[in-house]
Amino acid sequence: MYYMKYLIPVLTGLTLLASACSDDDEPVKPAGNPVMDVRTSFANVHFGDNLPFTVSVNDELPLSTLTATLYFGEEEVARTTIRTKENGEYSGLIHVPFYKNIPDGTATLKFVLLNTTMKSAGQETDLPVTLAQYPYLILVTANTSYPMLPAGAPNEYAVTEAFPSTDLPAYIKTPVVDDKGSEITFGWEGGAITEGVTASIPFASSAGGSYSVTFNTRTYQASPFFEILLNDGKMSMVDKENYEIDVDLKQGQEITVSGLADMADWWIDADYLVKDGDGYTFVPIDGRYRISANLSMKYFRVEALAGNSPASLAEDGSGAVWIIGEGVGKPSVTGNEVGWNTDKALCMAPVGGRKYQLTVVAGETVKADNINFKFFHQKGWGGEFGGDAISTQSNVVFVGNGDNGRDSGNLGIVQGVTLESGATYIFTVDLSAGITQATLTVVKK
Repeated sequence: MYYMKYLIPVLTGLTLLASACSDDDEPVKPAGNPVMDVRTSFANVHFGDNLPFTVSVNDELPLSTLTATLYFGEEEVARTTIRTKENGEYSGLIHVPFYKNIPDGTATLKFVLLNTTMKSAGQETDLPVTLAQYPYLILVTANTSYPMLPAGAPNEYAVTEAFPSTDLPAYIKTPVVDDKGSEITFGWEGGAITEGVTASIPFASSAGGSYSVTFNTRTYQASPFFEILLNDGKMSMVDKENYEIDVDLKQGQEITVSGLADMADWWIDADYLVKDGDGYTFVPIDGRYRISANLSMKYFRVEALAGNSPASLAEDGSGAVWIIGEGVGKPSVTGNEVGWNTDKALCMAPVGGRKYQLTVVAGETVKADNINFKFFHQKGWGGEFGGDAISTQSNVVFVGNGDNGRDSGNLGIVQGVTLESGATYIFTVDLSAGITQATLTVVKK
């Protein structure tokens, strides 16, 4: 009896606790009856529009959210969510994206109304979307703007003027065509014309006087740009000063360059190209290379590639050797010294037999009295040739060991020696005995 007197309350308490826990864990069941009525009709929808919508909503239970979602095919491209605290009308905007090369078509606009029990109601509508046919575009330069008119071809606009220079940095913008439209800008980003930015597009004409600027709002094709061809390949524009192409080349292959009226003024890197009549002969071994043309320095930079990335040195001594450091630079050490900027690392020319070559002229591409550069396994920090991995018998250049005036592996000019101003020197790194037993020779040509 005594035992039972206390046992019953304990059992009762446990039962109530279990019941309370069970109630807390039980999920809320969807309930109510959310109803929506889209009060907006959609017509003449264009890419880049901000579509206004109004939806009437009600339910016997508290509402939570109204969401509008836009789909191009199966891909969600825009979403707007509105808190619905009470029954009534709610308005919002949903943006229709503007993309390069997107065709006219039918998008899907879905509305979903949700109440606090997660009961939902949905409604969707087909939404034909087209590229606006603008009456004009606007070419915006630093000092003025010019109207670009339809040019005949679909979605193409043009302006012809006696522009003040053959270089014409500018961006392009559209007018706002109706009350749901928006201004679309086209500028330069990542080496290409892109919507939504205003960085100047590097338009440039090869001829002075009057010329035309064109732009296609569908394809983003534009002109004029400098067009540089290496053999039959068109170099891609990186920016207004730099073009590049990745190409497979063979040792001794003939190379022609067209599109540069001032080629006679360009500096030619003897490690890679030798003048041959109206063209050039390729010096290094067969492989894949990136050739970059810098218009301001009038210089072709050549780099060995593995696929489409700068090559690195392999264990067997094949691949690439790079130079980073002070006292060297192409096309001139005063105008473009490498320094310790890995982006400017020089790729030595692979000339065969696991040998890599750098040709310099004292006082022009290498300092005559002071150098402090070294050889690396890649275009950047990582593997490098320390003093225990490379040696030289040169009487003009020494390899640092950390105690002789240079860090381990860094090159210096022997004390009391100066390179002969105007003379050509060939630095050759020989890896035929292995990448830990490299030898450096420096020969005055």
